Amino acid sequence: MPLAQIAIRTGKTEAYKQAIFDGIYRALHETFDVPEDDQFMVITEHDAASFRYGKFYLGIARSDDLIFIQITANNTRTVEQKKALFRRVAELLGEAPGLRPEDVFVNLVEVTKENWSLGKGLAQYA
Repeated sequence: MPLAQIAIRTGKTEAYKQAIFDGIYRALHETFDVPEDDQFMVITEHDAASFRYGKFYLGIARSDDLIFIQITANNTRTVEQKKALFRRVAELLGEAPGLRPEDVFVNLVEVTKENWSLGKGLAQYA
């Protein structure tokens, strides 16, 4: 039950944002075995004054098309699954909406299963 929070610069089209949602979900489905309809994602948009990044941190040349993707998920995946997720997100977002891999920043936050309530005030995974 991952939750993806995505931050982008303002000015992107609805089709661009939908391609981001679709690519991230597909990568999660393929690498983390996320089931159909398990799609919980939000995009926030930021103007230039509210969006800061290191243009060349770790030798990676980033542009203003950079997106931050933070995925909160259960701590049940292997290191290989995590690497596959990062790689697949970059590949799919390269296909649509056409992001360069240098502009795909992913952060995975792992939590224990009991830390979720998916509605009704219940801890469905506890």
